[in-house]
Amino acid sequence: MKKHIFDITPTPKESVRKRRVAAYARVSCGKDAMLHSLAAQIDYYRDFIQNNPDWEFAGVYADEAKTGTKEDREQFQRLLADCRSGAINMVVTKSISRFARNTVTLLETVRELKALDVEVWFEEQNIYTFSADGEMALTLLASFAQAESLSCSDNCKWRIRKGFEVGRANSCTMLGYRLVDGVFALVPEEAEIVRRIFDLYLSGLGTQKICKILNEEGVSTRLGCEWHPSAIRTILENEKYTGDLLLQKTFRLDHLSKKQVVNTGQLPQFYVEDDHEAIVSRADFSAVQAELAQRKSAHTGERGAPSVFTGLIRCSGCGKNYRRKTTASGVVWCCSTYNTKGKRYCPTSKAIPEGTLKAACAQVLGLRSFEDETFSSAITAIDACPDNLLRFHFRDGHRLEFHWRDRSRRESWTDEMRETARQRALAGR
Repeated sequence: MKKHIFDITPTPKESVRKRRVAAYARVSCGKDAMLHSLAAQIDYYRDFIQNNPDWEFAGVYADEAKTGTKEDREQFQRLLADCRSGAINMVVTKSISRFARNTVTLLETVRELKALDVEVWFEEQNIYTFSADGEMALTLLASFAQAESLSCSDNCKWRIRKGFEVGRANSCTMLGYRLVDGVFALVPEEAEIVRRIFDLYLSGLGTQKICKILNEEGVSTRLGCEWHPSAIRTILENEKYTGDLLLQKTFRLDHLSKKQVVNTGQLPQFYVEDDHEAIVSRADFSAVQAELAQRKSAHTGERGAPSVFTGLIRCSGCGKNYRRKTTASGVVWCCSTYNTKGKRYCPTSKAIPEGTLKAACAQVLGLRSFEDETFSSAITAIDACPDNLLRFHFRDGHRLEFHWRDRSRRESWTDEMRETARQRALAGR
């Protein structure tokens, strides 16, 4: 009998891989109502994606108080990075305006994601970017969204500028005041910090030293951050602390870039005297402005052209650059962390006298005296290490170490210091 043999090997079922789907949500301001809306969007899309059996939940990316015309949205950029890495196959978002109001940004992003095989679904308009007419519809609707953004921006600008004309401020983010019903209300505990900053500056301290004092005492800025010289200077230059208002100091260049520029006459400015309760007197404020100008003039005169060492000396302890500083004993180069925050934050760094630094460079380069051009053409970086060690990095790739010697007490004294000591000795006789 002839045998009949059949191949009955089971055909393996193809496993259908679920699409990894993420959602993007955004609100354009930080008001409570908007933040509640954002939380609702996040909850909605989490449930919406997880309840679809063909989808695998890949997260919700949400930006708070971010405008859709700007590309530097943190969560939006993180979403794009995850799409590029292959972690996401599809993006769901409420509408075109939530995704981007800039037509160019929208189309560039959608095209990049399409090339990565990532589809975007705009729920409100029911547009899928993989569909045949998807990009045409997107282009048309995005243009409307951008026009709506421009109209909204123009309306906001009109309202704010009309307020300026009648002496009404639009916002208040400064230490010492809160804007309550359009009026600057003084915050007593913060006002004391402001007065102290003015007093410390008038006593002869610099912005760097004031920062160090406040940070060591645990006094933070209005936003709870540590102090930096720029924040101190902003306070010292703000006329609002005298009770006056200078309105429209800056303005937004356009509704797309949102770039803020200084108003140097492009738009009207308005000065309001005695608008609110002052924190510092006009006399103290004027004295501070004069002192700021005097110190700036003196510093500019000393500094002159940028040094060849700028940006080249790195602290091996904290990784920050060394900066040039004028002290009573002469010009030195010191770690910016040590200079700003003190020894506790960078205990291994040490200030290097500029003369000592130049002498070390000349010796390493085989020169009789230091030469800017020769140094710049040969050295790419210097590591400032503990125990007076300098590690030089050359353009050809090799490194060389050099130990520098501390100046003696006699060498560190300037002619001015010697004259002061002599006068004191004569007065003590």
